[in-house]
Amino acid sequence: MQTQDAHHEELVKGLYEQMKIVIEGSEQPIFIYLDGNHKTCTNKFATLLGFKSPQEWAAVEGFLEPYVAEKSRDTLMNAYWYAMKKMVASTNQITFVKRGGEPVNSTVVLVPMPFQGHLFAVHFVTNVGLYANLAA
Repeated sequence: MQTQDAHHEELVKGLYEQMKIVIEGSEQPIFIYLDGNHKTCTNKFATLLGFKSPQEWAAVEGFLEPYVAEKSRDTLMNAYWYAMKKMVASTNQITFVKRGGEPVNSTVVLVPMPFQGHLFAVHFVTNVGLYANLAA
């Protein structure tokens, strides 16, 4: 019998595979969140926060404290709970924290996404510096 932890890991992998064409085709950093210990991201998001790989990023326990600046935690947490309760996407200004402590100001579109009876939050991240060259 599979443990809940192993089941959640399989769910994260499954949703990633289902969304693979979007995730791997997008120029935006993206992360998928089930809970603090069950999450995944693109290479672009891992790199944005100073990690070498999505696996290295996902191995860090928790989510808000290690990755989100204190001033943005309530905003992101409230957006998450509202999305899960009302099934609506939202756009929020969030400051992430890089591995070394450097802030990364971003706009995050949070989208609730059902998958196999579980509700995930898929985050599309825009960092102003990251897209400066696209406007040219």
